Formats: sequence, C-alpha cells, structure tokens
Amino acid sequence: MLQAVDTEHTADSVEWCPLEGCRRLLACGTYQLRKPEEQPASSEDKRAPDADEPQVRLGRLYLYSLSEDSCACPLVEIQRKDTAAILDMKWCHVPVAGHALLGVANAGGSIELLRLVRSENTYMLQPFSSFALEKQCLALSLGWSTGRASSASDQPLKVISSDSRGQLHLLKVTEAGPGLQGVATWQAHHFEAWIAAFNYWQTEIVYSGGDDGLLKGWDTRTPNTSVFSSKRHSMGVCSIQSNPHWENLLATGSYDEHVLLWDPRNMQQPLADMAVQGGVWRLRWHPFHRHLLLAACMHGGFRIFNCQKAIAIIALFLCVSPGPSFGRVGEFSVAARPALPSLWPCVPECRHLHPQLSPGVPVT
Repeated sequence: MLQAVDTEHTADSVEWCPLEGCRRLLACGTYQLRKPEEQPASSEDKRAPDADEPQVRLGRLYLYSLSEDSCACPLVEIQRKDTAAILDMKWCHVPVAGHALLGVANAGGSIELLRLVRSENTYMLQPFSSFALEKQCLALSLGWSTGRASSASDQPLKVISSDSRGQLHLLKVTEAGPGLQGVATWQAHHFEAWIAAFNYWQTEIVYSGGDDGLLKGWDTRTPNTSVFSSKRHSMGVCSIQSNPHWENLLATGSYDEHVLLWDPRNMQQPLADMAVQGGVWRLRWHPFHRHLLLAACMHGGFRIFNCQKAIAIIALFLCVSPGPSFGRVGEFSVAARPALPSLWPCVPECRHLHPQLSPGVPVT
C-alpha cells in the first residue's frame, strides 16, 4: 500500500479526471448516515432525541492531486467541501467551455455540476449548475453521454440520472444559461433505481438497473416503454457500463454477486457470467486496455477481469458455426485481437460462457 487517507466519513465514490493535463486530479465523495441520537446537542436543547426525527445524511467532497515530488505521501489534498451525502460522481469526458466538469448525485435529490478552475498554482472545484430531480428523493447515480473515446464533438451533451423512487431523469447540458435542463422523466423501476448509464455508441439508448432485480433498456426518444427488460440477475442490479472501446459490449453487476457481459443487440442471454463473491456495486472498463474490467465487489473486494478470451472464443465459435439466434454477434474479430499483456498473469478470465458455446473450441 502506497498511502492511506482518512476521509472521516465513508468514501463511496472516487474518480480520476480523464482530461489531458488534469489526470493527476482525484475527486472523492463521502456518505455518512447520522442517527438523531448522534447529532451534537446545543447547550439550550436538552431534549431526548425524537424517534421520528429523520436521519441526516452527511457528505464531503475532496479534491486530491497526485504529486510526483513525494514518494511517501503522493496524494495531496487541495480542496474539501461539506455537501449533502454523495452517492455517485463522474467527470465529463470532454471539456465544457474550456473546463473539466464533475457531476455529483447527492442525497438532497439533486444533480450538481462543478467546474474545475485553475487557482494560482493549484485547482479548485466551483459550482456551475444544479438541477433538483424530485422532492423527497435521493439522486442515486448519474452518467454522461460522452464516454466513448472518440465521441463526436457535435453531439449534444447529456446526463442520465436515477433516483430512490425508481425514476430516470434525462438532462441536457448547455454552456450558456442555466447549464442543466430537464428533458424527460419517467418511471423505470418499482423500487430504487440504483444505476443508469448510456450506451456510449448510441446515446439515444440508456440502461437502468433497480432494486426490483430488473435490467432495462430505454430509447430516450420514446421513454415510456422499455426496449427490453431482463430478469437474468436474481437480485438488485446496481452497476452498468458500456465499453468505450468495443461497440457491442456491455457489463452489468448485481447484489447477486455476478458480473454479466452482454451484446446489446441480443439481450436474451449474456455472453459471459462471472461469479465474484460480493455484491457488484461498481464496474469500470479500463480507459486504455479495452479488455480489462474492474469490479468493486463490496465484501468481496476488488476484481480485475480479462474479458478478451471470452470475446475471442465467442467470435471464433460464431465464425465457425453460428447458432440460430447469435449470428449478429459475429462482428468480433479474433484475428484482430492484440496479445494478452504479460503484466496481467493472474487476472481471472471470463470463464462462464453462454451455454450454447462449446467449451472445447480452441483459441490460439
């Protein structure tokens, strides 16, 4: 371990800035539930805590810089700000009006955008825009439409968010005026909608996962009816990410302790199924190595999966003998796949493939 940092409250979201020149900056969001009896009492108020008094969700946002000058403590705090409890954060993948933007989903039911500005010899996050989703709800997640590595600059900048009442909210971002504007809101799940995410390659399509155990797809042009609804996960779906390098690869995770890989063109069966021994709270594809997937698995710790072999086996099988319902997956090229890097000898592979796949198909 290089360094340990005490954030006081529980750190539940950490995000490195993806923009060139700012990649040494790390944002950390915290969440702490404080019960009424834990509230500091004033000298004038000696009442016993009320059992009906609501619990308070405390949060704090930290900004760190990775210093190359310090080997002992390379992560240096440069800003902290007390906020409503933070449930999710993500940087926009492209600059907006010349600045990096950090989106924050908080327990006050709002999506906040913070702008990264240069201040003397350091950086600071300053408020840019805020949008209240609904009254008496928690904003649980947010996703940007800009995740693809080569996103077109002329595409509209959008945010998708989910809340504790099972709703999804589509927002658009403008450089002038209010910044965040509501586009559409619809009921997606019966219970908490833990996660919402864009298809990075077709940003009219978004995905959502809820505590009802359902994984759903939506066309934001006609959001009242889902494109698909999958019960393949047996418990609440809490993580989704489209691969920013491969067009037809989607990863999902659940409290059922499984990571599933999908081809979005055929959501009847997953391409691969990986057990991880812990609820999969977050998934993240590597920003440069397209076949590496990081999973944050609650009590199961962290896992890194090498997904290349599974995709290669599927592509080879389909090229040799395509099944009746999986011919559309045959775009994956085995010949074009790069060699597996030697620095990942112990990375687990996606071994649990679709039952129609032959386990004896060789891969060279």
